[in-house]
Amino acid sequence: MTQALNWRKSTFSGGAEGNACVEIADLRIRVAVRDSKEPARGTLTFPAGAFSAFVETLKTHISHPAA
Repeated sequence: MTQALNWRKSTFSGGAEGNACVEIADLRIRVAVRDSKEPARGTLTFPAGAFSAFVETLKTHISHPAA
């Protein structure tokens, strides 16, 4: 059975329409990611833990960029 996913995107999305971003859907043990401009083109899925680590790494590099 296919269920509708609850897609969301960052409040930091760029562009006038706010669609220069990716959207994510939490699948409990996995996270689905798609392009907000072309959502019908498909999704990538990642283990939830790996995706969380990726996001935390991005936050660290944004807060403390390498010199």
